[in-house]
Amino acid sequence: MSGPVVLWDFEGTLAERPGRWSTCLLQCLAEVAGGEPTVGLDDIRPFLRYGYPWHRHDQGHEHLADPDAWWAELEVLFVAALRGAGVPPSQAGPAAGLMRHRFAEVDRWVVFSEARPALQAMAAAGWRNAIASNHVPELERLVLELGLSEHVDTVFTSAGVGWEKPNPEFFRRVVRAMGRPDRVWMVGDNPVADVRGAEAVGIPAVLVHTPPGVGLRQAVATILA
Repeated sequence: MSGPVVLWDFEGTLAERPGRWSTCLLQCLAEVAGGEPTVGLDDIRPFLRYGYPWHRHDQGHEHLADPDAWWAELEVLFVAALRGAGVPPSQAGPAAGLMRHRFAEVDRWVVFSEARPALQAMAAAGWRNAIASNHVPELERLVLELGLSEHVDTVFTSAGVGWEKPNPEFFRRVVRAMGRPDRVWMVGDNPVADVRGAEAVGIPAVLVHTPPGVGLRQAVATILA
């Protein structure tokens, strides 16, 4: 066994991309169209409510561990969403293809004010910080570019793990990769993927941001109590 570890979710817990996937897809469409798109968020959102790998968390997807394969599968979803909203194929395809290059652009992301102090506090207390998130293949690079890597030992993205939270296999693989530490906590904003998923394999968890969740400062206090 090794020293204690905190598993942190990323999006919605430590940082966010305002508007998330839907807004990014519209931004890509505007870039392709050379101006404001003729469709809006309400037009495409219904087509993006299902189809991401984390919506099929009961299934593994190790065949998508290669970033090219992962993005190719999502590109099909994005094209279908745009076409369903009435966007012509001449714009839908190129816009969907841009998503890979635009979603993880660092200047589109905002780090929560309590994120760095929380990571620093846990590291100072002798805990290892690991990010464990349902996310894109480029998550490790994004964490680095956002300036969060100084106090983060490892980044686990479901795109690379081959399983999604809350599937127990995601947590088992992450814990094994961390050397089966003697103490592990999970911190996240999703009551199902983060909290119930972790607790199902015996990992205590703290819900943050999502009501009735607490802030990151209180999450640290809970773990260190």
